[in-house]
Amino acid sequence: MAFASPEIERPSPEKFVDSPLDEDIPLTRVKSQERFSSKSSPLESACVPLKRGDSKSGTTIADGSGSGGKLRSFTDLPTNLVYEILQRLDAKELGVVSCVSTLLNSLASDHHGWKDFYCERWGVPFGLNAQSSNQKSWKELFVDREFRSKSFMGRFCIDVLHGHTEAVRCVFLLQTAKLIFTGGYDTAVHVWDMEEGLSIGVSRSLGCTIRAITADSELLIAAGTDAFLQCWRAIEGHPHLFDIAASLNHNSNFRLWGHEGPVTCLALDSTRIYSGSWDTSVRIWDRAHLKCLRTLRHGDWVWSIAPRGSTVASTSGRDVYVWDTDNGYLTTIIHNAHVGNVYALARNHSGDLLFTGGEDGAIRMYMVCDHCDDDDIKPAATWIPHTGSVHSLSFEFPWVVSSSSDGRIALIDVQKLLKWRQSCSSRQRYKVKHSAPEAVEPPQRMLHGFGCNLFSVAIGSDRIICGGEEGVVRIWNFSQALEIAKKVEALRSIRLENRMRRRKAQTEMSGNGARADQCSVSAKKNQLNAERIGVWHSKRGLTGKLKP
Repeated sequence: MAFASPEIERPSPEKFVDSPLDEDIPLTRVKSQERFSSKSSPLESACVPLKRGDSKSGTTIADGSGSGGKLRSFTDLPTNLVYEILQRLDAKELGVVSCVSTLLNSLASDHHGWKDFYCERWGVPFGLNAQSSNQKSWKELFVDREFRSKSFMGRFCIDVLHGHTEAVRCVFLLQTAKLIFTGGYDTAVHVWDMEEGLSIGVSRSLGCTIRAITADSELLIAAGTDAFLQCWRAIEGHPHLFDIAASLNHNSNFRLWGHEGPVTCLALDSTRIYSGSWDTSVRIWDRAHLKCLRTLRHGDWVWSIAPRGSTVASTSGRDVYVWDTDNGYLTTIIHNAHVGNVYALARNHSGDLLFTGGEDGAIRMYMVCDHCDDDDIKPAATWIPHTGSVHSLSFEFPWVVSSSSDGRIALIDVQKLLKWRQSCSSRQRYKVKHSAPEAVEPPQRMLHGFGCNLFSVAIGSDRIICGGEEGVVRIWNFSQALEIAKKVEALRSIRLENRMRRRKAQTEMSGNGARADQCSVSAKKNQLNAERIGVWHSKRGLTGKLKP
């Protein structure tokens, strides 16, 4: 294979396989800062003319260090150099490499970069057992998850969960346990089975409107207008199993006090609890000691928070803030992100993509880095799919899903706007294909027709959950979309094949019919001519000559 410079368009895997492999292609030195570091490295010494040859032996490289330009196999290079070269490729390019030869397919498939690609997009998969012999490789996990992400453009079925007596203000999907947690004006937390759509449990009344819920395998937290955080621990030895129906004085549940106004948003990570409130503060709690570690003050009501790594993003009024959770410093601020309040916030797993939804019905995407100037932060992309306020956002690569007061749900595929780049720390990061500032991107799909005021939305690998003013929870199930698409495609192929057969048969029949018709016409003409000739002869025989 040949490593071309960024100016040359890289072929797709299909085109690469079909292309001829009998020509010499020079490999130019790549000078782009996005693909290679500016410092001298062994990669530069490997940038010599390549020759595509035997597919079994893989790619061969001209050894410039020796006399006479002796050729040797690509895999004869030092192992560290081979993996360094593969480390510079993104997922698509690794897929292209694996199509060149059997040997390169083995190298590219076993490369640890697939783990980085997967974890950066979706995090570490739950229940991954490295000791299991049946465990899929990271490449197989990545390809399977990437394939399933396309299901949201397919067909779906809708499940409606009844149980709330008033409007549903918040929904939370715990994908690892296939559980749905909901709360609202009826002051109780409901737990649902995602697969069966059945109610698992209902908590005792908390005495206030529940506006936020979050959970992981060990802890479930709900909060609302009474300014406290109601927490339930999982039953010991049973992850994801919460006894929410127990009395409030039970050992498995407790409350955290500290806010002075309604709590509007919650979040969790492995060591901390995050809560935002209308008292204009975000509080960071220690999970082990159940103490408030730090309070982040804002100038207006806090509507939404999104922690990632050592930072937490928050919305207050029209502005968006990014804080360092270790020291409480404000690292980034986005002024006037929307016209009106910024109600919703979402981030990707690595934290460098930030999505906001506001009172103006718009959704914007920002690039956030560790050392960026506040004045330089501009929207990388803008969508305006709603005519009302955007109340909630949720992100599952590559989809952003939003719910609005106009009663519609928008699905946005951000992968079309992203490309990969190699950072100085040898870690793949996103780079946005910037468009004109005034450009507005269209959403890929809209789901509507379900009343008004959809307050909360969540997205999983193949489902979308939403709750609103109607007091019901709806689940859009896309799990069978790919199977249905395969069946539809198979039926379409069968119909096309049958149509071609009928057309071929009709053509043959019409061809045979045309020849038969030509023969019959000729016969009729010959018969008519014969009759005419016989008449003329008879007339000549009677008179001996023709009459004038």
